Amino acid sequence: MDQVISLVAKFLDLFPHDANSDPIITPSTINNYVRMKIMPAPVKKKYTRIHLAYLIMICTLKQSLSISVVSKIIPMNIPEDTVKAIYDDFVMRHRGIAKLVTEQVQQAAVGVFDPECTDDGVVKGLVVDSAIYSHLYKLLTEKIVALNVEPKPDVQPNE
Repeated sequence: MDQVISLVAKFLDLFPHDANSDPIITPSTINNYVRMKIMPAPVKKKYTRIHLAYLIMICTLKQSLSISVVSKIIPMNIPEDTVKAIYDDFVMRHRGIAKLVTEQVQQAAVGVFDPECTDDGVVKGLVVDSAIYSHLYKLLTEKIVALNVEPKPDVQPNE
């Protein structure tokens, strides 16, 4: 368990963290995820790469989504090769979107890095814009998940 926690923390070191804040993941959190069936149980108290993949995806997504929404996004009881494919896709998407966001932030923050700009409003504006983007994307994600997860009636055409 300690090795799993250490590895997850290492892989997710981009998340803000200091000695005074809660750790990214704890043994009780992992146990809760298993109990809630958000990730598979360890086999004889041993964790595998599949467990790490689940934890990395869960910990990343729960930064902006509730655990109930996360549980709807990441499937359970699927073959190991499917988990690997989902994780690889997740990593590819994360990298691509991180690159896109970095480019957008660089464009939006031009005034912040301008040594001649003394207006504090530029930084405050960037903060507010970031919060609004975050909120709207969270709403969009929750709406898409809700629309995609709800059972749809099996409608048969009239004969």
